[in-house]
Amino acid sequence: MRPSILRRLLRRVAPTAALALVAAMLGATGAPPAAAAGGLQQVTGFGSNPGNLQMYEYAPASLPANAPLVVALHGCTQTANDYYTNSGWPKYADLWGFAVVFPQTTAANNALSCFGWFDPAEDGRGRGEAASIVQMVEYAKQRYGSDGRRVYVTGLSAGGGMTADLLAAYPDVFAGGSVASGLPAQCATSQAGASGCQTGPQKLTPAQWGDKVRAAHPGYAGPWPRVAIWQGSADYTVYPANATALRDQWTDVWGIGQTPSATGSLPGGTTRSVYDDTSGNPAVVTYSVSGMGHGLAVSPGSGAEQCGTTAAYFLNAICSTYHTGVFWGLDRDVPGGGEQLPAPSGLHVTDVAADRVSLSWDAVAGADSYAVHRDGAGVAGTAGTTYTDTGLTAGTAYRYTVTAVDGSGTPGTASPQVTATTTGGAPARCFTATNYAQVAAGRAHTTGGHVYANGSDQDMGLYNVFVTHTLRESPTGYFVIADTGCAA
Repeated sequence: MRPSILRRLLRRVAPTAALALVAAMLGATGAPPAAAAGGLQQVTGFGSNPGNLQMYEYAPASLPANAPLVVALHGCTQTANDYYTNSGWPKYADLWGFAVVFPQTTAANNALSCFGWFDPAEDGRGRGEAASIVQMVEYAKQRYGSDGRRVYVTGLSAGGGMTADLLAAYPDVFAGGSVASGLPAQCATSQAGASGCQTGPQKLTPAQWGDKVRAAHPGYAGPWPRVAIWQGSADYTVYPANATALRDQWTDVWGIGQTPSATGSLPGGTTRSVYDDTSGNPAVVTYSVSGMGHGLAVSPGSGAEQCGTTAAYFLNAICSTYHTGVFWGLDRDVPGGGEQLPAPSGLHVTDVAADRVSLSWDAVAGADSYAVHRDGAGVAGTAGTTYTDTGLTAGTAYRYTVTAVDGSGTPGTASPQVTATTTGGAPARCFTATNYAQVAAGRAHTTGGHVYANGSDQDMGLYNVFVTHTLRESPTGYFVIADTGCAA
């Protein structure tokens, strides 16, 4: 293909997939997207479909009424079947009991089958692809009797950008979202502006980012969706600065600060940072996967916290689908019929040490056992009303909830959360240096010419020797800007 023709074609497609387009031209056969297989079924006639999308769905057998509903959006060059096959969502749909809708766009909409996250005609309320996706939601709710209060949306790359736009335009439809290697809501309003978002979005304040969400559905005052943000630290297609902008955007919408309520480590070199709402419940959570490039994090295997298959843009690190589902509470919505057991009352911390936390709670009538969750993930089951969590890190805050489980294995409502901080641990350390020196010392990293603190991803300004900041480290490897004072 002549260079002049290639340049013209590149200008016509979403910049999110420009690099992939070149690769596709060099090695693609031009075959149409693979047909859906297995348990994935295509649905037609779901609505007027103004965005010209295709609808696929998966639902486990004997799906109960009032089950949750998840919408999963593929990335550029992918199909609904790719996401169904590799993401791990069918596993947890079977395990926890919910239906999944897999929208699909095609080359008729975009040369590389990218959702139009950058196009106001496609990503706004009542418009184009966004409206088609909401029509799919309404169809699935009626078909399966899904609970309209528990509808969630997730997506990768361009699908992640569309996810953020859907959360902004339809906060009355979606209770939560998960953006994987994606873009903040309304980052770009034209194809020309999309490249700037990918390699480093506009340097806006949290309030300015939040205003973009509030403007997408004027007059809406809440409740707002709970948002998970997944990002690889070595993603050079959609840069990590986008995760910071997403964090700023949604914490501002929730009216909470940009300092995490808690941080912790997960498998695959993943750092989890939690931002609680005013009631102490997680509203925004970021997951930074060290060394991962552009894609959705999966972890093939048969374990409870493993899922997915490695493939192009499905990268072996951690099962992001499991942790997203736990964040949304899908693991507590398992089918089983009957009334849920109430939340255990009286959960409190009875003892702490450098490596352990002891808990106690009141018994629940009808409970066969109790499930203990630490930082949103299940850690133990016990028949009694006490538990000691061991093998912990000194000087670290941990958050716990407990659910009662009936004889059929169905968990009830989670208890209010309690926080315990283990004793000991290294004291906080402070470092004052130029941005250049902070990066050289391994306390910060660069993206798009700016410097970001490791762990918190706070923007420190330009990468040079003329800007100086003080960073506070606590826990180890997690740095925050502390220019106004740094108590060691």
